[in-house]
Amino acid sequence: MISAFYENEKTIDKERDLSAREALNRLLPLLKPFKIGLFICLLLLAGATALSVSWPILLKMGIDNSIAAGDYRGLLVTVFFIALMQGANLILQYIQRVRLEIIGQDILIDLRETLFNHILSSSVSFFDKNPTGRLMARVESDTDSLRMLFTNTVIMLIGDMILVAGIFGVMFYYSWKLAAILFWIVPLVGTLVYIFHKMTSARFLSVRKKMAEITAALTEFLHGMSIIQIFHRQEYARQKFDTANRMKFKDESFVHIAGTLFSNVVFFLEYLMIGLVLYLGALWIESGDMTVGTISMFIILIWRSYEPIHRASEQITVIQKSLAGAKRIFALLSEKQIISDPLKPVAWKGLEQGIRFENVWFSYDGDQNYALKDATFEIRKGKQLALAGATGGGKTTVISLLYRLYDPQKGRITVDGIDIRDIAREDLRRKFSLVLQDIVLFPGDINYNIALDSDGITEEKILTASRTVDAHRFISRLPDGYRTEVSEKGANFSRGERQLLSFARALVNDPDLLILDEATSSVDPETERTIQESMKKLMAGRTSMVIAHRLSTILESDEILVIKRGEIIERGTHTELILNNGYYSRLFHLQYKNGVTAT
Repeated sequence: MISAFYENEKTIDKERDLSAREALNRLLPLLKPFKIGLFICLLLLAGATALSVSWPILLKMGIDNSIAAGDYRGLLVTVFFIALMQGANLILQYIQRVRLEIIGQDILIDLRETLFNHILSSSVSFFDKNPTGRLMARVESDTDSLRMLFTNTVIMLIGDMILVAGIFGVMFYYSWKLAAILFWIVPLVGTLVYIFHKMTSARFLSVRKKMAEITAALTEFLHGMSIIQIFHRQEYARQKFDTANRMKFKDESFVHIAGTLFSNVVFFLEYLMIGLVLYLGALWIESGDMTVGTISMFIILIWRSYEPIHRASEQITVIQKSLAGAKRIFALLSEKQIISDPLKPVAWKGLEQGIRFENVWFSYDGDQNYALKDATFEIRKGKQLALAGATGGGKTTVISLLYRLYDPQKGRITVDGIDIRDIAREDLRRKFSLVLQDIVLFPGDINYNIALDSDGITEEKILTASRTVDAHRFISRLPDGYRTEVSEKGANFSRGERQLLSFARALVNDPDLLILDEATSSVDPETERTIQESMKKLMAGRTSMVIAHRLSTILESDEILVIKRGEIIERGTHTELILNNGYYSRLFHLQYKNGVTAT
């Protein structure tokens, strides 16, 4: 099971992976709004680099001129200017770092908002193949790796290239022979960097993928912790999480070992260059071709030139992580929206005639395993349509298609004769209200959870809707009433109370179509009877669709459709279906016999 989980991850990511070049091409436009700020940072960096390269020259002059001549006052002046240049260097670097961090945070905010907006507008099928943990990793972890790229790595690498160029410029100016001998190290280090990149790039991407898998597994187990403990599945969860950790460790350890080896080789080359300078410098000092100050300056410049190389070895890790994160972010953003609005949507002001399904076929996976088969029926305005049947028959699929969470493979759905694919999804869904069996409550108070911050929903409307479904009775008993804060998942309310809040939320918008999906399955019989009485008054003259296992909730429907394995096998009123003595009649008598329905 665990191996299948990871194979699915690999298949999805393989299908969506972008190359590093494509990721870079998509990263560059993010920098355009900040080009002035980045240019200022480059100027600050150039100034800091110039100061950084200049002070070894002052040191050379102090040794060759002041110390050699015994001019200690001149030496103090030289030391003062070196300190002054170092202080100015630190100030410029500080200003540059602050400005870069501000730019990076701005880019991070824009990128996260873009990602979140993409997720918000995605089709439900998008979430079928993207676990919550993976999406959290994209929005949080992967975007933060890009912040490090923008705020630190890019400018630092540019600055380091300027620094290395300046260092070798100074070296060639004072001793072209020694500089030429040392310059052969540059292509060697470049080759090592390239080899390190080729060895670790795939592993870095794998580490990012496995990090998302760990987050997904952790999210899954935390959400279902009560079930894990009740059914004693701790060992299964422990093994699955341990497997995810070990798979990540395998790739991550390889990367760290390769990085350590690379750093050690670079350190060896640094000491090799210093040894060459000391050896050749000693020979040239004897012949009078070089001074002690020049040798000292070269040693300091070698030390300074390896600072960028060491930083580059560290930044390669950041670059690899950032590119891996960028590839995964842009692969996510590149996913096409299966359900989209028409280019020129038809205006639909509200339900005037009715809703019609015409020969609708639908499969969730797109193959021949249809969840709905050749469904044709009509919901006339002001009438109540009920869907009955066993679990998995296709009843909830009807709602998903009506809301355009999915589009059918065959047939069409119309409202007042207009194909719903020709209507903007927002205009369509605004006219419907849905009560689900699984209740979702959000952080905020009761008022917010009923109105969901919709324009035009006054406290008076909230109060009216709450009274209609009898939610006002328990809300009014709360110390803070409608200002009571809802805890995570609504844990401070009973399941029945949460269901009543969802009823009030559905009714407060005065919908053209009210849809109830197993809406009373989570309440006790007494509450159910109260709700049914309220719903009778509410549904009078209102278009509604009711999906129910408890057939007692649909006895007075104008028409009942019985769905089995995606097919409508019976239709009619309750009385007609009972007299027909078919599948519905057997379901009803079975529930009545077991005491499920109380009429």
